[in-house]
Amino acid sequence: MITGMNHAVLYVRDARRQQQFYEDVLGFTTIVAHPEGAFAFMRAPGSPNHHDLACFTIGAGAGATTAGRDQVGLYHLAWEVSTLGDLVEHERRLTEAGALKGSSDHGVNKSLYAVDPDGIEFEVMWLTPPELWGDEEHQAIIRPLDLAADIAKYGADRASTTHVPAISQEASS
Repeated sequence: MITGMNHAVLYVRDARRQQQFYEDVLGFTTIVAHPEGAFAFMRAPGSPNHHDLACFTIGAGAGATTAGRDQVGLYHLAWEVSTLGDLVEHERRLTEAGALKGSSDHGVNKSLYAVDPDGIEFEVMWLTPPELWGDEEHQAIIRPLDLAADIAKYGADRASTTHVPAISQEASS
């Protein structure tokens, strides 16, 4: 039985540059990195995984991805935050880094869309607690994101119930 996605691996121009971005902007921790920059394995804050992202350097001459335009390929990865307050903080950090490219309210989740230093898209999202999905569970919704209204509705500190950070799991043991 599959229980979820454990990690993603990306081919990038420079693993060190990606490592620095994910550490500085998203708060990842480097678990292991090649001394000459061939790879970096990183863990997301609060994750129980050994690593959530690995990046392998393929060189500065690598072309940009054309996935979704003229070839098949991955569209984006989605990183989940625990609360809407966390999402607001990530909106600030992504904006300051010049990485934020858009946002959407999908009903069942509230999403920020950004790109890493190689232009690979990723999402930072808060999952609405499943007991509140209602009919929106079976709809493909794209509305403008209004974080202030969502915080007024759900609260800044209301945690989604699907992913409990490792820190919370350890504290409850």
